[in-house]
Amino acid sequence: MAARLNPYIAFNGDARRAMEFYQEVFGGELALNTFGSAGGGGAPADFADKIMHALLETPDGFTIMASDTPPGMDHTPGTAISVSVSGDDADALRGYWEKLSADGTVTVPLEKQMWGDVFGMCTDRFGIAWMVDITDQQA
Repeated sequence: MAARLNPYIAFNGDARRAMEFYQEVFGGELALNTFGSAGGGGAPADFADKIMHALLETPDGFTIMASDTPPGMDHTPGTAISVSVSGDDADALRGYWEKLSADGTVTVPLEKQMWGDVFGMCTDRFGIAWMVDITDQQA
């Protein structure tokens, strides 16, 4: 592999729950490394079980990385970025949509758009914005 681009999401103490949720949505292998397991004693003792680095690699080739924001660093939930999932496997993409939007906020319902695709936007229960686009196979 020459290079890849994937989202790296910062959470405010709930990275483990969020990444386990994304594993439920997309499947795949999840690796979690805590601040405590890294050694070095850089984080406070009550932060030892928080996530220093998480990596989810899914059967569809998605990669999501995340961490908890360490004490002393600013955490501002992202409104300047959305994670986009797209393709022509309507059943899989509708399944992702149902799980991601459950207990979240739908900002654009998943429905046919003027450009021909089925598209929706939601913010999941962890405050992460998602866009789901099901390509029109007729085009």
